[in-house]
Amino acid sequence: MTTPVKLAIVYYSATGTITEIAKELHDVGIKSGAEVRLLKAAELAPQAAIDSNPAWAANHTATAHIAVATPEDVEWADAVIFGTPTRFGNVSSQLKQFIDTLGGLWAQGKLADKVYSGFVSTATPHAGQESTLLALYNSVHHFGGITVTPGFTDPAKFVDGNPYGTSHVDAQGNNPVNDTTRTAARIQVERVVKIAAQLKAA
Repeated sequence: MTTPVKLAIVYYSATGTITEIAKELHDVGIKSGAEVRLLKAAELAPQAAIDSNPAWAANHTATAHIAVATPEDVEWADAVIFGTPTRFGNVSSQLKQFIDTLGGLWAQGKLADKVYSGFVSTATPHAGQESTLLALYNSVHHFGGITVTPGFTDPAKFVDGNPYGTSHVDAQGNNPVNDTTRTAARIQVERVVKIAAQLKAA
């Protein structure tokens, strides 16, 4: 009997958009037969900064129950999907700080041969979505990981138009996660689980 794919979804979210996408990925991952851990990167910002933005404070409180990711979670996983808002076309410092803690596993070769993928959000259209995903995948290349993107492997991908990973424009919180983004997330996680299962079986 084949054991299920172990999927870790590791994300950082300030105001909640990435949290919402991460939950969608989590739910579809379970429906796809994977064992899933939903995990957040530790917050680095001071409480005063969080409290200055009502949406940030609300998401911080609402996600207090979600476990903070550890290197052991990545070691456990067959596949890892990282999520981040863009920061000047790059990965958020919170997620990058977590990735930087994986050096010990990398040195032991324990990050290699796993499946990796990513998802992002921005306030405005484009705004670094693709460059952030490409920057994220630089780390995967160093890991010796296997990057599995959604590509244009499903007709629905021509609607959202991003072959690098799921992305969403939240317009400073005015555009909630919609069906287009949820469909993109479904395609992505189903593909990640499928490829990871094939590798695991091999």
